[in-house]
Amino acid sequence: MRVVLIIIILATLACSKTMKNEPNPYIVVLGVAQDGGYPQAGCNKDCCKDAWKDPSKRKKVSCLALVDPISKKQWIFDATPDIKFQLQLLEKKSGINPLNGVFLTHAHMGHYTGLMHFGREVMGCNNLPVYCMIKMQNFIKTNAPWDQLVKIKNIELKLLENDSAIKLNQRISVTPFLVPHRDEYSETVGYKIKANNKSLIFIPDIDKWEQWEVSITKLIKQVDYAFLDATFYKDGELQRDMSGIPHPFVEESMELFSELSKKDRAKVHFIHYNHTNPLLQERSNAQKEVTKKGFNLAREGQIIKF
Repeated sequence: MRVVLIIIILATLACSKTMKNEPNPYIVVLGVAQDGGYPQAGCNKDCCKDAWKDPSKRKKVSCLALVDPISKKQWIFDATPDIKFQLQLLEKKSGINPLNGVFLTHAHMGHYTGLMHFGREVMGCNNLPVYCMIKMQNFIKTNAPWDQLVKIKNIELKLLENDSAIKLNQRISVTPFLVPHRDEYSETVGYKIKANNKSLIFIPDIDKWEQWEVSITKLIKQVDYAFLDATFYKDGELQRDMSGIPHPFVEESMELFSELSKKDRAKVHFIHYNHTNPLLQERSNAQKEVTKKGFNLAREGQIIKF
């Protein structure tokens, strides 16, 4: 009887140790550039010249992956034109295959056109869950060639609601929230990912912060990580009126976030850089300024642990 009791105790301790050492969910940064990637088609200016010559300087379109090592499942946030390279990078980082779902932010080219790779011409997926809001869902269902993905069941559209959490499992939930942006074909959302009592927000596209009814500074204080729109570094970056594409300039964001504590500023990871953005240039004055002020730059292959 005593031997049996010892065996039970040892087995219990072993199980406890195993559970304690189980790996936590994590985020993989799969891309950091704006919709056109870096370098951008048609650009032979100084901003893209070196990246055309040197493949190591090229950047893929903004995308995050969420990985759960326990369930061996993974999801991506946005389906970009670079999706085949990003899925390869994800498998290299996670060791997991296949993909278990996609969360879409909106219907601009860098954020959904990668869906074509799930069709019969390429991966031929079977009811891959694609999570999106109602306008985005209707856009996919009523426009070719995307509607074919639904008709032949390559993808299965999963309806999201504003500020309503989707529970992926006991450890992980994802909540979409509406943000102001140029919504020609769909609404635009950001995402809040929660796991192990930690949280991360992902807002790759938004108009000026003051156009949003939510205080971004208060939101940053409430989460552990904030991946935020850094499309343009400053006004005058393009040789045209930039008021028609009203992203928050990084300079504006840093000024707004200057009221945050050092700890809260360190939560910010800028992402979604346009090809003209000097933050794409290694060791540029812009990069030095961002890090000097206590903020971070999202980098491909970067891992954020919950």
